Amino acid sequence: MHDLGVGFGYLVRGQRWVTRHGKQFGFGLIPGLITFVLYVAALVSLALWGSDFITWATPFADDWSSPWLGLFRGFLTAVLFALGLLLSVVTFTAVTLLLGQPFYENLSEKVDRDVSPDGTAPESGLPLWRELLISARDSLRIVARALVWGVLLFALGFVPFVGQTVVPVIGFLVTGFFLTEELTAVALQRRGVVLRDRLTMLRSRKTLIWGFGTPLALAFLVPFVAVFLMPGAVAGATLMARDLMGEETREEEDEGEEEGEQAGRVSR
Repeated sequence: MHDLGVGFGYLVRGQRWVTRHGKQFGFGLIPGLITFVLYVAALVSLALWGSDFITWATPFADDWSSPWLGLFRGFLTAVLFALGLLLSVVTFTAVTLLLGQPFYENLSEKVDRDVSPDGTAPESGLPLWRELLISARDSLRIVARALVWGVLLFALGFVPFVGQTVVPVIGFLVTGFFLTEELTAVALQRRGVVLRDRLTMLRSRKTLIWGFGTPLALAFLVPFVAVFLMPGAVAGATLMARDLMGEETREEEDEGEEEGEQAGRVSR
């Protein structure tokens, strides 16, 4: 349970970091805004034509009597939209990070330098095109895993009671895990940690990951919130990556003391 609070603490610290660095926050909104517009269009389309798709996909129910036909197809339409919403939460981060790769790499490096005791940050040494290629490949693998979980949870949604209680909770935990993987990948990829090792690392600290990713997944359900949280989420994930790698991190309290000392020297 301690790790649960620590994970949430990294999420809060990341948001606090970007509020102190307004320029980084401003640039970080651009890729999120672009992705948000694309996803809203997709979800609106799903809401408008999802029922038509369900009708087409369930011809065997055409002869059912009322109200069972309406209830059955209405339930499937709701589940389909919920599945689309779940997948949009998972893939939103991957697409936004891919569109904003140069900025988020820069932001993550600045966080590393800011909290590192020696003021340095790990560098991959790879050209930008190579980093983009690796990021896109790993994101596709994560999305494929998320799709498998999505289909499984979609099927379990038909189980009475379990589908309406346990499945949504599992869905948010799974979504939180994959969100965290995508976000920590920015910092861990610079450190040369491959996808398989990243997943192993995250699975060893599931409670920490859920404390960070699950509240973020819940927040991402609120329209437009994801756009504003993305820069801070990347910053918080960088701090978490340092924890996972066992790297020493200069605490914010120490930073405040140093700023005070510098101000005192200037006034003297």
